[in-house]
Amino acid sequence: MPRTPDEYVVYILLTSGHREEVRFSTLQEFQQWYSAELMPKANDTNFLSVPMRNVQGEYMVIRPSCVAGVRVEPVFAGSIDRDF
Repeated sequence: MPRTPDEYVVYILLTSGHREEVRFSTLQEFQQWYSAELMPKANDTNFLSVPMRNVQGEYMVIRPSCVAGVRVEPVFAGSIDRDF
């Protein structure tokens, strides 16, 4: 039985060379934000809010036109699959 990731880490690679990390609970949650918020405004130079659910009281804004790439990595809490 395949393991299910506990969360997904999304690395937003910016044209300035910086890399920002954002975490999503599910892949569908990321896909929804990506397709509804980021992609329609890909050439926009206005700021776009990035959801930061793992950090209380902080927020991040980016310019969608400065996003050079996005990397999604599944994160597993345990290294051993224990399906009893």
